[in-house]
Formats: sequence, structure tokens, C-alpha cells
Amino acid sequence: MYDRKNLKHLKTIGKHAPKAMEAFAAFDAAAMADGAVPVKYKELIALGVAHTTQCPYCIDIHAGKARAAGATDAEIAEAIMVAAALRAGAAATHGTHCFLNE
Repeated sequence: MYDRKNLKHLKTIGKHAPKAMEAFAAFDAAAMADGAVPVKYKELIALGVAHTTQCPYCIDIHAGKARAAGATDAEIAEAIMVAAALRAGAAATHGTHCFLNE
């Protein structure tokens, strides 16, 4: 189901919703541009988020962009583990809702 070739269909979405796609592309470019947070860190953040949302396209794209921005294997591994810790933490803290009567 997930094949990077499917990304070509973003053009189809843009064809049918051009204003929204143009706005999305501009927003994405602005959000990921170098600023107070350097691009390398933004790509590591994006990679961590991609792992929590489990989007294989985003994982593939942002892993490559993180590496291109100078991220090391160690930095990528730590970003992945931060994402894993947050997912585990969310499961644990949501578990507190099972004990509302205590």
C-alpha cells in the first residue's frame, strides 16, 4: 500500500484543490525553513513526529532531509527514541483514566 511512487498523486490533489495545496506548500516551506530553530533540528523534530504518527512517507522523506541537513546516525536514533518515549508516556498517562474511581 505504501509506495513512494504514490506521492506523484499529490499533483492530482493539487489539481483538484489548487488553492489549498498552494497554501499547504507555502505553510510547509515556511515551517521547515531555517529560523530560530535550525533546519537540522526541524528535520529531527519532523522525524520524531513522523514516527509517532507512523507515516512511512514522512519517515522516509524526513530521514533523508535530516541526513542532508547534517544529522548523524546518533542524532537520528535519539530523535526516534524520544518519539518512542513520548508514545509510551502517552499510553501510561492515558492509563490513569482507568482508575477514576479510586
